[in-house]
Amino acid sequence: MELNRSLIELGAPLPPAQLANVTDARGLIVFVQGGSADLRSNSSVAARFQARQLDTLLLDLLTHDELAQERSDREHVDLLTQRLFQAVDALMATELTLAQAPWRGLPLGLMAADIHAAASLRVATHRPKAVRAVVSCGGRLDLAADVLGDLRAPTLLLVGAADPKMVEITREGFARLRCEKRIDLVPRATRLFQEAGTLDDVAQRAGDWFSNHLAAAG
Repeated sequence: MELNRSLIELGAPLPPAQLANVTDARGLIVFVQGGSADLRSNSSVAARFQARQLDTLLLDLLTHDELAQERSDREHVDLLTQRLFQAVDALMATELTLAQAPWRGLPLGLMAADIHAAASLRVATHRPKAVRAVVSCGGRLDLAADVLGDLRAPTLLLVGAADPKMVEITREGFARLRCEKRIDLVPRATRLFQEAGTLDDVAQRAGDWFSNHLAAAG
């Protein structure tokens, strides 16, 4: 498998995103992340996806200075949603050539955790032709409750079985969804999936979901 890495610009104020492009890719997975902890875990999961012929994009929605700013959950998710709209629209721009955008024509998947998952679900609801599958890892579905019933992209909800509060939030959100959906409780995992082996479990479950649904979309 040939793997090419590059930084791509999606327009200010978004920081450059890290693209990994593989031979004969079957889809592009955008990791919607926020901070160094996300980067470490997402890089590990992304490597597993690349081995399954999926392009990956590690995307920060906020600048370093913006990460340090305090804001309410609602203000935060609104800003993240606005930035993710910008990123998805830039990725899907029809005027880009294949040389400029090696992912052109590939079905798009979004993967995110916590409050970034709420933004991803909001964007997926309003960009159904672009976003063809979503995976939420311990996502704040309560911050996207008003749009969940309109979401059409197949959606996998992963949640740590040892985090009862997040399990409750996830089950409440799951009940609102009307798309193809599944909820998986990851054994022994807490909110950040830092327990031994839990991130491998997440990578396997999410990789299966994207491989199946993006192949169908493609």
